[in-house]
Amino acid sequence: MKRKPIYVEIAIDAEMDKLWEATQTPEQHEQWDLRFSSITYLPKQEDEPQHFEYKTNIGLGLNIAGWGKSVGTFHAKDDSRTSSLHFGTDQAISIIREGKGYWKYKPEQNALKFLTQYDYETNFGALGRFFDHLIFRPLIGWATALSFDVLKRWLEKGESPISQYRRFFSHWMITLLFAFVWIYQGLVPKLIMMHPEEVSMTSSLLSMRGSEAYNLVATIGMAEIIFGFIWLLYHHKKRLLKIQLYLFPLLTLSAIIAEPASMSHPFNPLTFNITLFVLSIIGFFTSKDVPTAKSCKRMREGVK
Repeated sequence: MKRKPIYVEIAIDAEMDKLWEATQTPEQHEQWDLRFSSITYLPKQEDEPQHFEYKTNIGLGLNIAGWGKSVGTFHAKDDSRTSSLHFGTDQAISIIREGKGYWKYKPEQNALKFLTQYDYETNFGALGRFFDHLIFRPLIGWATALSFDVLKRWLEKGESPISQYRRFFSHWMITLLFAFVWIYQGLVPKLIMMHPEEVSMTSSLLSMRGSEAYNLVATIGMAEIIFGFIWLLYHHKKRLLKIQLYLFPLLTLSAIIAEPASMSHPFNPLTFNITLFVLSIIGFFTSKDVPTAKSCKRMREGVK
């Protein structure tokens, strides 16, 4: 497996000094960079490299702590700047052992081109390299790109990174919830179990009997599963939310007409669909301008 360095590039409409400060000051850097939970500069003597410590929370009370140092900075005649880093960790649970990289700040006609390229050695031998190639490297590359987009929006629009991340993770929690609900409702009650209540409500609503009702329930189940996967794959989530704003009231009304007695059941169609309807409203109004890793270039020009 050939290892490719991680490369991320984005154009930011901001002053050079503001971008430099946001990326070189620990208190600002840790706000927008999803890869780090905290960054602490260590005391240094004049003309010494700047050493720092970082921590990354990985959940369940665990974190990865590491070290780093600024190998050097370079200010070119064209006003571009470059900052080189050397980083690593001694923690055995970390997939990263040691690495090097750089940030480059290059003025262009209407914006600053901000880019990074870095690479690292892994722990755990061949297994670590396989895991890195398959899962970790794509994940940390995505996290870098998402962080760059959050930084861009912070400097250009003034929206704090924390509010952007709240909107991003809320958006994707709602996405995963609706995907799960539609797939589960189509697969378990309608296809696997063919629940009698599903068949009964369909028969009552459409005056169907026997195999016709069973076939229609199965068809509806497959349609719900497909809609669930569309939630995972379709980019314009706001359109799906708008569909649901019409769909859930319609499903609720159909359930009431088909079987009024079901409204007295625990977690009945009325309470269930109202909950999903309200979540659709919340998702609709919070799905605007969600940060995305897709706004970044992930490959250097001329490299395949």
